Amino acid sequence: MQRRTFALAALALPALAHGQATTPEKPQLSIAVGGKNLLYYLPLTIAESLGYFKAEGLDVTVVDFAGGSRALQAVIGGSADVVSGAFEHTINMQAKGQKLRAFVLQGRAPQIVLGVNPKTMPGFKTVADLKGKKIGVTAPGSSTNVMVNFVLAKAGLKPGDVSIIGVGAANGAVAAMRSGQIDALSNLDPVITLLQRSGDLKIVSDTRVVAEADRVFGGPMPAGCLYAPQAFIDKHPRTVQALTNAIVRADKWIQSAGPSEIVKAVPESYLLGDRAVYIDAFLASKGALSPDGMVPDAGATTALRALLSVDESLKSVAFDLGAVYTNDFAKKANAKYPKG
Repeated sequence: MQRRTFALAALALPALAHGQATTPEKPQLSIAVGGKNLLYYLPLTIAESLGYFKAEGLDVTVVDFAGGSRALQAVIGGSADVVSGAFEHTINMQAKGQKLRAFVLQGRAPQIVLGVNPKTMPGFKTVADLKGKKIGVTAPGSSTNVMVNFVLAKAGLKPGDVSIIGVGAANGAVAAMRSGQIDALSNLDPVITLLQRSGDLKIVSDTRVVAEADRVFGGPMPAGCLYAPQAFIDKHPRTVQALTNAIVRADKWIQSAGPSEIVKAVPESYLLGDRAVYIDAFLASKGALSPDGMVPDAGATTALRALLSVDESLKSVAFDLGAVYTNDFAKKANAKYPKG
């Protein structure tokens, strides 16, 4: 009898070892995001609402902030584990000696729209007219701010030629525009579509259109992604793989989903009181969302070029662009879920 017990125990060991090989090292973790309601982060919401994180053995808490720069600070400060944020932050932080790496893509174009206020700028002709004006962004230092600086630089203006005001990514941004507190806005959907439909925004530059984003930035500009400190990735590779699997599944589900399925899968509060606006916003942004979670090879170079155009101090930094992203996890996720 004893011999048989040993034999059964021996049989159980490989199964246990296999279980440990796929179980996340840190099943409970937090993701910081700047404006969770944005279509920019739709894959994050879908992975959560359709139970994709749970299916990978994860218990994820999503902590929402006013903008991507705040979400980044949460991870740097240690109050969150992973950021759902803009890809270029990984490059910016490398210049500050912080090793952060993107490991799965949510957006293949920034989806940021710069528009002017028809009330306060009825005679707007060119970007140069923005000199001395108040421009709303989600939060100062966020990718919406980088986009403003980038478009201004192309028109020969410096960041200091305008006033940047943080207005968030929801009803506060809409109110700031409608009340005339700001003359222009750099923001995302559904805010943009809501303002456009009510006649409170005239679009100047629209990177929801992949071709226009490529033209504005001179190449593929990766946008929303999950990124984390390199130390976190090294210590928790199975956790990172589980996160990637969930986001890749969400990326693929979104590409095959109809507008009514999307509306059902997101919280009511995301609709900003108008389901039709949200559907229009989704259709405008869908093409800019990643189909497979993979960062394009030229993406880091494009993002660096955008940052260099708005921050002179980065020109003296020797960047290692291979260290700011990896497609290793996304490749495995695509192999596991070829159809989502």
